[in-house]
Amino acid sequence: MADNTIVGIFAWVVGVIVALAVGSGMINKVLTIPGISDIASGIIVQIAGWVVVVGAIISVILAVFKK
Repeated sequence: MADNTIVGIFAWVVGVIVALAVGSGMINKVLTIPGISDIASGIIVQIAGWVVVVGAIISVILAVFKK
């Protein structure tokens, strides 16, 4: 979030919202990855979803404390 213009902040917020939506979809097995979702009943995709969600949350925390 180095670009502090309105457009930069808006793009960052939209990115965080999209990351949370995609991560949530992967965790709930709504979004799948062909070929990978068949391995271990989709647990790899769920783990990837958690990584995305945690990464988005860490991004928000770091942005808040940077200001």
